[in-house]
Amino acid sequence: MQLTSNWPLPTEGIRFLTPQSLCDQLAANPLAANLYPVAMGYYPKASQHQMVRNQHQNYLLIYCTDGRGTLTIDGKHQRIRAGDLILLPKGQAHSYASHSRYPWSIYWLHFDGLAADVFCEHLDFNGPIQSVGLQPRLVAGFEALFSLRNSGYNLASFIHGSLEMQQGISYIALQVRQQRSKSGKQIDLDAARSFMNQHLHGQLNLETLAAHSKLSKYHFSKRFKALTGHSPIQYFINLKMQHACYLLDVSTQSVKQVAAALGYDDAYYFSRLFKKVIGLSPDQYRKSKHR
Repeated sequence: MQLTSNWPLPTEGIRFLTPQSLCDQLAANPLAANLYPVAMGYYPKASQHQMVRNQHQNYLLIYCTDGRGTLTIDGKHQRIRAGDLILLPKGQAHSYASHSRYPWSIYWLHFDGLAADVFCEHLDFNGPIQSVGLQPRLVAGFEALFSLRNSGYNLASFIHGSLEMQQGISYIALQVRQQRSKSGKQIDLDAARSFMNQHLHGQLNLETLAAHSKLSKYHFSKRFKALTGHSPIQYFINLKMQHACYLLDVSTQSVKQVAAALGYDDAYYFSRLFKKVIGLSPDQYRKSKHR
């Protein structure tokens, strides 16, 4: 099966395949086995670029940074525009093509690994195409991975590249969630977090938080937990305890004073909350800095 297209590569284009022997070494290495690059590239203004795969033996991530294209899966055609990410899992038959009048520019990465499917699930795309906008950090991540072309197929360099890939996919997962939170289908997490930070010195209840996001308490709580993994009130408490750590680190304030600065009149109650979240009492945390 043909791994990459035979699109004529221009001088500024990139197409780089990891040798099979090196893929085997990465698959056997505990640091890289979960996720490693199989092939990667950059096709600028890729006029007449197209690809058809009836069998796909690894995972493919494409990032369109300019122009347009189409993706076809199960006979359904979907448009691709600048700022779109395309994720195609192993085994998914597909075809895609650059627009004839507005050819796309794309970064692409074939990858595999024991945890590749888990990383794909973590991305949490709504279908094969997810819009994240033009992200310089994503481009920088691809460009950094391209440095493997000059490594002489050094195993240590590819292990490092594999770990960078994990970080890059984790970053994409964050961007997907942030974009979704601003789409109108979810809450604006940045705004909710900012509102909480403005009230670290006091108390907030679920009704106030939901009203700030213009949602019912039920929908706000449900959507907030889906985005963060925590209930809104627990998230607010976590922010308070993080700020408490900062105050314990940078000041000589007593535990009672720190508690009061965060809106807790009862220092004992504050200490119990702190230990529940941080795992140490405030006094233990302060002493642990000097170990």
